[in-house]
Amino acid sequence: MPWTNASTAWRALLALAVVFVMLATTGWTAVRGHKGEPDPHAASLKAWLHGSIAGHPLPSAKADPGTLARFFGSLGSAQREGLAERYPLVVGNLNGAPVELRYRANRIALEQARTVEERRSHETGLTPAGRGEASRRMHRYDSLLGDGRQILAFDPAGDGRVAEVFGDLDRAQRISVVVPGVDTNVLSFEKTQRAYSAPVGMARSLYAAERKAAPGARTAVIAWADYTSPAGVGMDAATGRLAAEGALRLRALVRALPGAAPVSLFCHSYGSVVCGVAARELPGRVSDVAVAGSPGMRAEHASDLGTGARIWAMRDPDDWIQGVPHMEVGGLGHGADPVSDGFGARVLSAAGAQGHAGYFAPGTTSLSNFADIGVGAAGSVRCAGDGDGCAEDLGPATAVPTA
Repeated sequence: MPWTNASTAWRALLALAVVFVMLATTGWTAVRGHKGEPDPHAASLKAWLHGSIAGHPLPSAKADPGTLARFFGSLGSAQREGLAERYPLVVGNLNGAPVELRYRANRIALEQARTVEERRSHETGLTPAGRGEASRRMHRYDSLLGDGRQILAFDPAGDGRVAEVFGDLDRAQRISVVVPGVDTNVLSFEKTQRAYSAPVGMARSLYAAERKAAPGARTAVIAWADYTSPAGVGMDAATGRLAAEGALRLRALVRALPGAAPVSLFCHSYGSVVCGVAARELPGRVSDVAVAGSPGMRAEHASDLGTGARIWAMRDPDDWIQGVPHMEVGGLGHGADPVSDGFGARVLSAAGAQGHAGYFAPGTTSLSNFADIGVGAAGSVRCAGDGDGCAEDLGPATAVPTA
């Protein structure tokens, strides 16, 4: 490499590091706790490994979804329920297990986790901060145990992972998956204030907008916080390590979704990095990948993602993410800006979004655009600027059939 090019690369690398460190030290980094606690999911997996049913060993928890689906299909209802009660943290997270059984297992796991946190909230051996976190977790689990909630995945280890379904996943004709960004964990999964900046609020808002866009259509939306996200906008957020791990989990989720309904991914902030890394090996049923407030997708061009899905991108003019250098040098940064002309994504209007966390707020063009994509009416989207180029070659707008 010529000296001048090397010098430019090092300056870019330094600029990236400085930007992310500044963001990380000016209010964007969350303090995480709950470290060093026993891992109940790992313990449950170990017990499952040595378990059996009707004299036969249980299948590997890492088996492909088809194998696991056939296993559960061979069991009677009492046997399935027995496994959910004995190994709730395994069954509740098994891609391939019946959806309703996973809901049941995760309810049991949440009840057990709530009991643990209630006890911890009174332990004198914990610091006041530790007891406070235990109390917050207990209340979060109370909320997740609310009537009608459909928890598709739950793991209390570390900062916690969780996924929730809105709608009937088994009967859905279109499925949307919301992939959130930094500081996503069990405590931030839903919020009372700024509700639409949290995964539950995002997914619930999208589900309502899809039902409005296609009344009577059978749609389902998943709030997917089932990966370990970066803690704040620091060095973890500047690299692709956690995105690579999240991409494996995202692919596994999509491969195990019931039926054959088309799937759309809606990826916010660092979630768009996860979607970009996952793109190349996503199943063909993924028809659309839409990113909002993206720091990049670990690619220089949409074609580099290696997927047949349509790639959409949007960014609000007031989104602070535009200040992050869109490049990748020495493992830092996430590549080209998805809303740039050269990237090749279909650029959507984000009118009304108001900053980095407002893309799923009701009444915004950003949300209505997501909903149109989610129900298969992408020809109805509003493009960025005055043009309509983002909707070219899509044909007439058609919603999914009604029930």
